[in-house]
Formats: sequence, structure tokens, C-alpha cells
Amino acid sequence: MTKVKVTLLALSLVCLSTMASSCTSTGAARGHADLLSTGLVGWQQIGGQTGSWRFRSGVLSTDGSAGGWLSTVRQYGDFRLSLEFRIAPGGNSGVFIRAPHEGDPAYAGLEIQILDDYAEPHEGLAAAQYTASIYDVQAPSERASKAADEWQRMVITCKGPCVKVVLNGRRVIDTNLTYFPYKYAAHPGLARSAGYIGLQNHGSRVEFRDIRIEAL
Repeated sequence: MTKVKVTLLALSLVCLSTMASSCTSTGAARGHADLLSTGLVGWQQIGGQTGSWRFRSGVLSTDGSAGGWLSTVRQYGDFRLSLEFRIAPGGNSGVFIRAPHEGDPAYAGLEIQILDDYAEPHEGLAAAQYTASIYDVQAPSERASKAADEWQRMVITCKGPCVKVVLNGRRVIDTNLTYFPYKYAAHPGLARSAGYIGLQNHGSRVEFRDIRIEAL
């Protein structure tokens, strides 16, 4: 190995070590917000038919018939997002993070999956397609989801390349996005440092409430 190659390798290892160490850094909080304090104000629909989302008695919902997705107006980089969701039997939805408004947000950004894991049509899916997975990238460490039509709580924390997901009180994702360079071509969102938070409208009824975010 030449001296130049050794130097480049050393620099690469230093960069990866620095990024990994940021996973354990708490960082400084820079404000938090209730994203439903003003209902649909502060959200924008991307694609699909407008008017497909409703807000009533503190619950944001869609019947899934109009497609597209609901996006925050503000972009977020490092954050802690907490929310409650309820999915219909057989349903499929998701939470987009660090997503752009162009392209498929599940790939151009990242999607944290929401699914009726126990529905018969979903038997035999890949592990990285079930609830709380980073869709098509990282499977949850265990099945912590509840049955359809039950409220569930999810907390998503992003700090640099580090992503953690807690579902119903159990940490099921604790990973570093630099572990997946072989996924970058299909999932360019793995390399994004900021973007919009989004809620997917994917052909089934889904409800959200108590959506709160803290910028880190």
C-alpha cells in the first residue's frame, strides 16, 4: 500500500469515527414545537388531491384515497420527533424524515414505516418493511407494534448520521446511516442532513395526534 493510500485511509477512518461519536452527543436543544397546535396550518400537501387531510378534535387523519403526502413547511436536520398514530386494518403509511419535495420521499429522503404488521397480505414482507423500520434500509430489532386500530406511540431521533426509533416504549432502531453505503444509489436520502417531515397518504386510513418536534 502506498503512502498516499495509507493517508487517505487514515483520514476516512477519522471521519467515520467523528460521525459515529456524534451519536452519543446530546447536543444543544434549539426549541420545540407542537406541530398540530394550529391544525393544518403549517403543513402543505405534496402531490395527490388537496383537501384529503382533515383535522378534528386534535386528530389529523386521511382516508388514503387521494395519494401524495403532507409536509411540514419548515425543514429539520437534527431533531426528536414524537407522535401517536393509528392505522386501519391492512393499512400502510409512514413518516418521512429529511425529505425533499422532489422525488419519492421514501428514497429521496427516509421513511419510517407504519403498517398493520399482522395483516395477512403483509405476511412474508422483508424485515425492513415492517413498522418502525427505516424502510428498505434497516429492520427493527423486534416486533413492537400493536394491532390495527390501536393508538401507538413513536419517537424518532436524528442526530447527524445517527437514527433512533422507539416504538411503544421499546427502542427498535439504533443505527448509523454511514453503515449503508451500498444502499446510497437506491436511497440517496441516506446522505441528506436535513429536509421536511412528512406523513404518507398511501391508500388506507391513518390517524395522527400529539405530533411534537424538538430541534437538537
